[in-house]
Amino acid sequence: MQAILALYTSLMIITCIGTVGANVLLLVLFASHVKLRTDTWALTLNLSVCDMIFGISIIPVVIYNSLFEGGIASKSGFACQITGCLFVLLQLASLNSLVWATVDKFAEICFPLRYAQLITKRRISIILGILWIYAVVVAVLPFMGFGQYQFSGHVYMCLPSFESSTTVYSILVLSVGVIAPITGTSVLYLSIIHIARYQAKRGTFVCNDQHCYYVPIRSYFRNTLVLIVSAFYLLVCWIPSVTISFYETFYTSEAPQIAKMVSMWLVVLTTSLNPWINSLAQRNYRKALRESWRKVKRIFESLGSSPEPQNDNNEGQSSNQSNQCLPGHNTQSLSQT
Repeated sequence: MQAILALYTSLMIITCIGTVGANVLLLVLFASHVKLRTDTWALTLNLSVCDMIFGISIIPVVIYNSLFEGGIASKSGFACQITGCLFVLLQLASLNSLVWATVDKFAEICFPLRYAQLITKRRISIILGILWIYAVVVAVLPFMGFGQYQFSGHVYMCLPSFESSTTVYSILVLSVGVIAPITGTSVLYLSIIHIARYQAKRGTFVCNDQHCYYVPIRSYFRNTLVLIVSAFYLLVCWIPSVTISFYETFYTSEAPQIAKMVSMWLVVLTTSLNPWINSLAQRNYRKALRESWRKVKRIFESLGSSPEPQNDNNEGQSSNQSNQCLPGHNTQSLSQT
């Protein structure tokens, strides 16, 4: 069991580094490239901030508890309640931000002529406000006696209690808070894939200000692969945890510890995958990433290059100028003329 715990801790450490690093990279791209700040970039920004806060606040607590087999959140006290509340709050905000970011992509592809009227900055602000109100209300329900947070010794994390005594709360959180947004995201991506497949069969011409050019079928298939991953990675990462939660809600026995560890790590892994699959895999983000890499590379090359050759050239030029000023040199040049 110690080997499994060591593996679990190692995976959490790697995931924590990946989550913070990927989301910091995405925020740096937003800060350095104005073209990425579209009218709906607030949804992607909100998703990235939620995942980054999760990687900074929740995952390190899990790592600490698993390393020392206990910590400030190892008992169902105040620290555990706050950690559990923050876990639910950030996960709900992240999932629903992902849903609305997918709705934005769906509207842009399926309704290109009406996209500017359907998706506006004002509506995005309203969506974000409602999203956070919903997440806060669901997260604080256990403080009002509807459900409870408790420390899970199997995964070393404070989580909502999925037991027979909290059946209504468990069904509400799992169905409305997890299953509904994941299903909605998958259905929207499958619809986008269907449209891309139809366009690939038909062939498409893309026009700019100067000319039109034909988009080959392989480009659609290449982009469809990313969409397929986007449609199913949430299902793969969340289905084990949801299944175990329903099992513990309707049955008195608990699931095996190894199964709970794997399911929880998959849930945490989504915070590291979200920026790569939903943002950095897109063409405009890849282009911005390449431009940033070239800038960083040029900076390091300029720092590593030595100015000595320039000084040697300057010295050679100055010596030639001094030789030209010598009386003998001037005499030879005059005699030659």
